[in-house]
Parts: sequence; structure tokens; C-alpha cells
Amino acid sequence: MRVAAYVRVSSPGQVKLETIEHQLQTVHRYVRDKGWELPEENVFRDDGYSGASLDRPALDLLRDRARIRELDAVVVLSPDRLARNYVHQMVLIEELEKGGCRVEFVERPMSSEPNDQLLLQIRGAVAEYERTLIRERMRRGKLAKLRAGLLLPWTCPPYGYRTDPDRPRDPDGVRADEAKAAVVAEIFATYLEEGTSLCSVSNRLRDRGITSPKGRAVWTVSSLRLVLSNPAYTGKVYAGRKRGRAPLTRGSATRPVGHSRHTMVPVAPEEWIPVATVPAIVTQQQFDLVAEKLSHNRSVASRNNKKNAYLLRALVSCGRCGLACGAQTKDRYKYYICAGKKRRLRTGEGENCAARYSPAEQLDEVVWRDLCEVLTHPESITEALQRAHGGEWLPQELKARQENLREGRAALKRQIDRLTEAYLGEVIPLAEYRRRRGELERKDEALEGQQRQLQAQADQRMELAGVADSIGDFCARVKSGLQGATFEQRRRLVELLIDRVIVTDDEVEIRYVIPTDPNSEDTRFCHLRTDYY
Repeated sequence: MRVAAYVRVSSPGQVKLETIEHQLQTVHRYVRDKGWELPEENVFRDDGYSGASLDRPALDLLRDRARIRELDAVVVLSPDRLARNYVHQMVLIEELEKGGCRVEFVERPMSSEPNDQLLLQIRGAVAEYERTLIRERMRRGKLAKLRAGLLLPWTCPPYGYRTDPDRPRDPDGVRADEAKAAVVAEIFATYLEEGTSLCSVSNRLRDRGITSPKGRAVWTVSSLRLVLSNPAYTGKVYAGRKRGRAPLTRGSATRPVGHSRHTMVPVAPEEWIPVATVPAIVTQQQFDLVAEKLSHNRSVASRNNKKNAYLLRALVSCGRCGLACGAQTKDRYKYYICAGKKRRLRTGEGENCAARYSPAEQLDEVVWRDLCEVLTHPESITEALQRAHGGEWLPQELKARQENLREGRAALKRQIDRLTEAYLGEVIPLAEYRRRRGELERKDEALEGQQRQLQAQADQRMELAGVADSIGDFCARVKSGLQGATFEQRRRLVELLIDRVIVTDDEVEIRYVIPTDPNSEDTRFCHLRTDYY
């Protein structure tokens, strides 16, 4: 244990009275009781320096030693010997602890006393205030540099470019990587060929052995789209092309909700910030033609085709890889086809999903027949409701989101409390206090709204009393029209009652959702699984 001691007296008269020696004797006794050793060179003395100022030579030396992590602990007689001002005490303790040096007071150790707790509250509030100021200054400073053309908006250059290793974010250091730039030019030229899709471009690159920017054997569709939509290849670098928003729920209906901090969404081109010019790899005309083709292909994609009717459209998932199954007609036969089988680029593994094509007519008939069976025998639904009692069926992601919201609101409450303590301690002015408290309260209101929404969903799902009767009434109303139902009526019923159909080879798992409110047939309740072997 590398221990140091700090002693201080304010006036020359106290020095003459040898009060600093009395401090040293008490500190030495404390160190001996702890079983530590205190070398003479680790004793820092400020003779005749006021505790109201931080400009003290021995204190500066102590802070320097702690900054380079030469000390594990420093012993001080009392907090007022370290500094008279509470804020100064907070600054010093925070700085020393960051260097791995804890502060121990002999006469007034930190405890549950109101003054000590106030000090802790102020430390937290001021530290948070400083972090907020630093974050805002960095944001504004970065924005100013971007607008002045002094800073590149990316830390890693786009595929086809390289930067100066000593100045990775200097616009003047951007150069074209000839080999990769040729690949980029080929990607643009290939995609502009008649009848060429992103998948065919990926296949050509794979056949030629050209690896993706991350070194994979297969270029994913998203990687190619990023290349084809990046205006930097025309020689113009922009910042602010995307902004964050609340995260999307999930990419597959069978996969849990993610915990991403945010989702990036495009920004209108007129809001982009022009930063710099770099060597162009393609012409502006090529880039515009590619953008037009991307937009056109997106609008005429097979997912937008409503010509053929599929009873389970957008409800089928692959049991092997978890991806959604798209509907497609081949030679007058309709199939549900896993996206991982049709496009191996979805996973980037270079291998197709091994799932078989699912004949749409057969699968539609199986699901519709089972749906009719469930509605004809509502007692099976009642049994499922009884099994659901206790809430164990509640989706895990809903529980996790509720817990996250509770923790978020608790953290905001602690921030407001620390902010109030900082204002009462005259650490921050009233205007700053009102501004920051308003921001925190607005965040809390937003979280409270989300919490109410989730709680409403949970209450709706957990309301079991009296549900069995309403389920029986619902089934009685619906089953009378099952035999003569048109396709549109069947489709509406399927959308209402089926959450997902999971197909794994010869197995079909149907996940039902049953309404509980007789006044609203769009209210979901519980899952009932039926497996076919």
C-alpha cells in the first residue's frame, strides 16, 4: 500500500505554534493503527496556505503524483484541511480517486451524516453537469470543424479510399486506393447494366474472389447498397446524412426485440453538411443513374406484388433460420420460400438455408382447417388460458422493457435530486437549474408515457377473469360463417387470430392470438401452439 499524507495550516502563526506537527502526529498514529507505512517523501505539507484556494504547491505535487498513479491512499486530518470549500473538496476527491488514490479522513470520515451526504450529492450533480457540458462542447466543436471542412465525418474511410495514418480525419489526407477504387467503379458499372440486380453483382464479385469490406467471401446486399448510395464516390463528402431515432423492434417476427440504443434514418439531402472534396471514383451522372435504378427496383420489388392472393402472406417464418418466408408463384404453383434460401446474402454466410419450399395451397389449407377446429372447440382455448394464469406466458421482451423503463425513471429521479442539491448548495445558478430540470422532466414524461402504454398491454394480456365466456361467445359468432367465407373474409380472420406460422420441414407450428374484448376483435390475448409431425 503506497500511502501519502497531506497536512496544511493557513497562517504563519499556526506554523509557529507547531499545529502542523500535531496534525502529522495524529496522521502517523492513524497510519500505524492501519498497519501501513508512511515514507517521509510521501508527506505533503502546505505551511501558511489558505484552504479557500487550490493554488498550493504541496497540493499540486500530491495531485501530480496521484495523476500518474504513484499513490494508493492519502490520509488527511479532516475535510477542511484538504479544502474549505465543499466544491473544492469534491473536485479534489474526484480527481484523486480517478488516479486510483482514495482519500481517508482521520477525524471526520465520510459517513451518513447530512453534510457528508450533501457532499456526495454535490459531487454527483457537478460531475454530471460537467459531463453534459463536455458532451455539448464536443458536439458543437465537431459541428464547427465539419462546417469549416477541417474534419472528416467518418473515422474509417469508405471502401476505395485511404487516409493518412497520422491524420486519419484530415480531409487533405484522403487518397483513392487504386485497387479498391477499381472494384467500386466496377460495382457501379455492373449495376447499371440492363437486368442486373444487387444479388447478381454480389455473385460476380464472389465468383472473382473479391472479398467484402469486412473480408468476407460474399458481399451482402446492404454492403452493396451502402457503396452505391454513398455520394463520397463522386468526390463530395457530406456530414449529417443520417440521424438517430428510437430503435426499430426487430428484423424477424420470431426473434426477440433488440436492445439497440438507436436506429439511423436518412436525412433529406438539403440538410446535409458539405465537408470536403476528395478524388472522385465515379461521375455524378453514374451516381444519379444508380440512385434512380435503386429507387425504381425498390418500388417494383416482388414484395410489392399484390397480383397473387396468399392466405398467410407476411405470417410465415422459417423454423431453421428464423427469417420470414416470402410468397412466390412459379409455373402456376404458389410457394412460401425462406428469405435465407432465396437470398443467401441475408446472413452473409455464403450458404443457402436448407429449408424446403412450402406449397402455399397445402399450407393454407392446413392452417385454415386447424383454425376452424380451434374455433369449433373453444374449450381448448380455455385450457390454454388456465395454463397462462400467473403471467409466465408474458413475452420476455415486454418484461425487459418494463424493467428498463422503471430503471430509467429511477435514474432520472436521482438526477433531479442531485440537481436540486447542487442548486441548494449554490453550485449552479437558478436559470441553469430550471433549464436542466425541465429537460429531465420532459424525459421522465416520455418514459412515463411509454410505461403507461406497456402497462396497458400487460394489463390487457393478464386480464383472465371472465375471459372464457367471452372467448366462447366470440367463437360462436365466428364459426357460423366459416364454411361460406370468402378469401377476403378468411384473410381477415387469419390476420386477427394468427400471430405466426413457423414451418420446419414437416412440422408446422401455429401461434394463435385470441381476442378477449367482445367490443373489439382486434385485441390480442394469448398464444396457443399446435404442432404437426
